[in-house]
Amino acid sequence: MTNPLLSPSPLPYKLPPFADIEVRHYSEAVEAGLAEHLAEIQAIVDSPEPASFENTALAMERSGQLLQRAAASFFTLVSADATDAIRELETSLSPKFSAHQDAVYLNPGLYERFAAIGTDRLDAESRRLVEEYLKEFRQSGIGLDPAGQDRLKAINAELSTLGTEFGQRVKEGMKSASLLLDDAADLAGLPADDVASAAEAARTAGHEGKFLLTLIQPSNQPALAALENREVRRRLFEASTGRGSGGGSLDVLDLVKDMVRLRAEKAQLLGFANFAELSVDQQTAPDFEAVQAMMNRLAPAAVRNADAEAEALAEIAGHPLEAWDWAYYAAKVKRERYAVDEQALRPYFELDRVLKDGVFFAANALYGITFHERTDLAGYHPDVRVWEVKNSDGTDLGLFLGDYYTRESKRGGAWMNSLVEQSGLLDNRPVVINNLNISKPPAGEPTLLTLDELRTTFHEFGHALHGLFSAVTYPRFSGTSVPRDFVEYPSQVNEMWIMWPEVLANYAKHHATGEPLPQETVEKLEAAALWGEGFGTTEYLGAALLDLAWHVLDGTDIPEDALEFEAKALAAAGVAHSLIPPRYRTGYFQHIFAGGWYAAGYYSYIWSEVLDAETVEWFKENGGLTRANGDFFRAELLSRGNSRDPLESFRAFRGRDAGLEPLLKRRGLD
Repeated sequence: MTNPLLSPSPLPYKLPPFADIEVRHYSEAVEAGLAEHLAEIQAIVDSPEPASFENTALAMERSGQLLQRAAASFFTLVSADATDAIRELETSLSPKFSAHQDAVYLNPGLYERFAAIGTDRLDAESRRLVEEYLKEFRQSGIGLDPAGQDRLKAINAELSTLGTEFGQRVKEGMKSASLLLDDAADLAGLPADDVASAAEAARTAGHEGKFLLTLIQPSNQPALAALENREVRRRLFEASTGRGSGGGSLDVLDLVKDMVRLRAEKAQLLGFANFAELSVDQQTAPDFEAVQAMMNRLAPAAVRNADAEAEALAEIAGHPLEAWDWAYYAAKVKRERYAVDEQALRPYFELDRVLKDGVFFAANALYGITFHERTDLAGYHPDVRVWEVKNSDGTDLGLFLGDYYTRESKRGGAWMNSLVEQSGLLDNRPVVINNLNISKPPAGEPTLLTLDELRTTFHEFGHALHGLFSAVTYPRFSGTSVPRDFVEYPSQVNEMWIMWPEVLANYAKHHATGEPLPQETVEKLEAAALWGEGFGTTEYLGAALLDLAWHVLDGTDIPEDALEFEAKALAAAGVAHSLIPPRYRTGYFQHIFAGGWYAAGYYSYIWSEVLDAETVEWFKENGGLTRANGDFFRAELLSRGNSRDPLESFRAFRGRDAGLEPLLKRRGLD
């Protein structure tokens, strides 16, 4: 059988023909793609013509299409549907991708040609393309001597291997830490559909008649808010927060120490004091000091708010609190003080209705786009749904894939990724995916979302819009290919429509009766908006500051005991709270150690939220959910990708730089 990845897909929008792809095809296509890309680059270097934008930068942008096609499909499976064979292939291929990146950006001939391109007569996007390539060459070590480059290549290869191993152990650890219960009485307090999901999860795992509470990626597990049995809550909490650090084959702490040491050495090779400074140099933040200053301003106020919340919890509990009690009594306070019962809200948030009458409805109202489910197009798993997205004038925009349910082969968390990135140069329209990890109910039962899952559904679709609306020339600048501390901004903005009156009224209807969510309940939700912000901000800052603490180490001070270091780092940052673990502890902090895209960059969420809070204010000042507002946001920001400085795009939209005050007000920190 011919390998379907070796040629462009014949399917609409170049959607990969997953039904025809076998595991061996990925290996063959990636290996062929690596070789072909290097040959294309060598042809650029060997050109007898003087370097020009056309024969160097444009040729570079057109190169690597086979590799891109194979890698996008392969890494989609690595994250969302990784069989043992896929995991083994990931282990063998990851170092090759790392070596390939080095072969490209440590190629002196290629660098010299880019440096020789005259940019005076280029348009702004083309000039930025050359500048961004030159910047990446420098940040990749092109200025090092041969010995330095050799050492950098070895470091990158080892980091790739360690990151892959970390991700695989964490995925397996999340599965093995799931809590298996024999008696339905132990689940008292959980809604009936959650009990049914736990029974289905146990059955699928081979434990017929039992109940399996599967974990989500963060420390705090949703079931903790409802479980009445305090001992079961303790077991679930400790299973969650103990992942990756209990010894044995799934312990990752030695991997962490090795990665931190190697990252520190890499930073110093490239002329930075530590990895945090290297990381921030690639972002929109002006420098590492600016990031630290912001975090230090937020932390004391967040902890004060958390302490006030803890007092309210202790009062209602009537006994000393433990960390596994927080979510349970926080829900109780919300019910008693604000008359908000989050579990009772779930029947109003049925997944299909949330998608069609909430997420898609808001996007249509703002941007005029429409969604048409394509049951004739298959994803990489039976759970994947495919929608064709069209502009208001009926022209094609792209494909949106939704993969919402958890499974053993999927990593934890939620994310967006692209199978095909938009590019005018390559005549590509976008194909984007949203992945969540919602527990799958038994066949025929509705999928009811928690408030957090509802928020995540809108959030990830904000990333999808960023990818779908991309209107750039060069693939390098497409969609979400922006600095990491800007990428969360559009997704956070999209969360504002969850509670927007006309959007909420359209989707928040009882799945059985069709009755709308009562207005008094909406008012109570709004009144309770700040309750829990102390906890939420403190647990987030705990993770963000822990990330920075690991990455300001200089390599000579790697701790022997990683958990002791974690405790001291949180205390030094002022966010050590006995009742609030960081959102991610070291042993399962995938964002920063599994591949490391957020390494020394988990601060990005709150940094982006400054822009988001400002944008929400703008929409409110300008009439809210209107086509005019949506079209302006799309034109000046969502469509631009990285084709111009993202902060320039923000200024073009907002009319000025962002201030911190709207964020402080939103989180109750003013």
